[in-house]
Amino acid sequence: MILVFGGTTEGRKAVATLEQAGNTFYYSTKTGEQDITLHHGIKVDGAMDSQKMMRFCKQQGIRLIVDAAHPFAQELHRTVEEVSKLTDTPVVRFERIFPPRHPKAVWIATYDELPHIKGTLLATTGVQSIAHLKKFESPSLNIIYRILNRESSIRLAHRQGADEQHLCFYKEEEDEKETLRRIQPDAILMKESGLSGGYMRKLEAATELGIKPIILKRPETPPSFHCVNGEHGLRRMVERLLPEFFPLHSGLTTGTCATAAAVAQAMRMLEGKEPESVPVMLPDGETIMVDVKYADTYAYVKKESGDDPDVTNGIEVRASIEPSEKFEICGGTGVGTITLPGFDAPPGSPAINRGPRMMLEQNLKRFSTPMRVTISVPEGEEIAKRTFNPRLGITGGISIIGVSGIIQPYSEEAFVESIRKCMVVAQQSGTERVVINSGAKSENYLRKSYPQLPRQAFVEYGNYIGETIKIAGELGIKKLTLGIMMGKAVKLAAGNLDTHSRKTTFDIQFILSMLEEAGCGGEIMEQARHITLARELWNIIPNPILQSFCEVVIRHCMEHCAPLMPQGEITILMIDDKGNIYSKESSFVC
Repeated sequence: MILVFGGTTEGRKAVATLEQAGNTFYYSTKTGEQDITLHHGIKVDGAMDSQKMMRFCKQQGIRLIVDAAHPFAQELHRTVEEVSKLTDTPVVRFERIFPPRHPKAVWIATYDELPHIKGTLLATTGVQSIAHLKKFESPSLNIIYRILNRESSIRLAHRQGADEQHLCFYKEEEDEKETLRRIQPDAILMKESGLSGGYMRKLEAATELGIKPIILKRPETPPSFHCVNGEHGLRRMVERLLPEFFPLHSGLTTGTCATAAAVAQAMRMLEGKEPESVPVMLPDGETIMVDVKYADTYAYVKKESGDDPDVTNGIEVRASIEPSEKFEICGGTGVGTITLPGFDAPPGSPAINRGPRMMLEQNLKRFSTPMRVTISVPEGEEIAKRTFNPRLGITGGISIIGVSGIIQPYSEEAFVESIRKCMVVAQQSGTERVVINSGAKSENYLRKSYPQLPRQAFVEYGNYIGETIKIAGELGIKKLTLGIMMGKAVKLAAGNLDTHSRKTTFDIQFILSMLEEAGCGGEIMEQARHITLARELWNIIPNPILQSFCEVVIRHCMEHCAPLMPQGEITILMIDDKGNIYSKESSFVC
């Protein structure tokens, strides 16, 4: 069993991650005021001292603690550390992402180090800090305390001696610059609370307006805690410390493996180090640790795919590095070569996708040394025969891929069940319409089309379009919008209700028939015969005909979708890579 201490943005992320397991866990907050939906989690309210926490852990069989509380919740961190040692229970600290410390700010370790200031100081350090700052008030220093506008905070502020004229409140509709212009402080006191704590917004606003920033450094994390700073890292750490909690385990993409190997080889060559694991920053900004190994002229990673069926599981992804006049990424043995247009790189380039290229650049720029990085996969050429690469015109090996950097495993049954739960939540939110989409990118575009809908109204279908629409029909949802991008749209139009690439590829003959139906001429048809990715159609079809083609695709999609939801109304929106949206009647730009 897992016990999570939350009440923060990180707490929400921890819940979202642990809910994927389908197993029970406990979620504890001090005040119980955080609005959070739990399906498998059990809510626990109220502060815990060491005795109460120990008793709870023993009674509920807690085998892992996740500390996702605020960085400055020092009393809680100390209590968790004490209980962890006494009960031999491991702790995962879900830390925030902290940017580099600003060189022009004044950094202090405690409130007692507050420098001498004249004028007005705006303290954004929370209601608990009033007791520490009252002693600095003087005729020459007026301190304004910004707190949450809720009764418990106001009562606590008054108990600590703050009157109404020294209080101001956070306003959701007001940005940081507006607040600072309204109060006009000479300095602002803030906590190093990380990206999710709004720290950078305050710092940037203060710097732009010429207001002196004073920043209280975050407390040190107990050395016995296992630190992560994102959902992927949390899941992988739970999988390691409590393997049975997640029925299926996650893995690493070839892009992450290549990046880790390159970082390790750079550390070896430039710093003389050979660590057993290296930090890799993922595209979402979080950092995970990846195990690495070394040979004479390269570093390598043994790819782990977790429980996701993957022909690349267990392969060796190598990285070698040479001095160069500029930063270069090259493909070595077993990395495929692109021979056709339509990919992230031109023909002749190594099949290293844009995501991994960006990961390599982002992670290696800290060395500030131009280098040529060569990625190789000894088994790549043989393994590629079992992939779609030959069909896509990629020769000589596998592709180095990965959008998130992490392979999320799931069984079809579990994923469809999670869709059902999300659809039930959407229905219970009272929304007039549910909008289903393939992932975060398409959801962001669709939100702009339906700004009035609550967040719960947007549900991800992944590849299970047919199953999701069936669920909507079973639940009696009356209005459903399906947002879909070209790759999945042409598969759905051909009758493939599950669009996963392992199960289906696009049918070029069917695409040509739809182009002909839309009135496309011979030149367009000839170009379309040679596409390797469906999204190339956006560039091939000229604007005057594009709307007509989208209507044809939508009509064919509707033929397969409508019977699955006979009592409801379905709207299908096609989305291009830039966020332009095409409907049955018209197109518009988000």
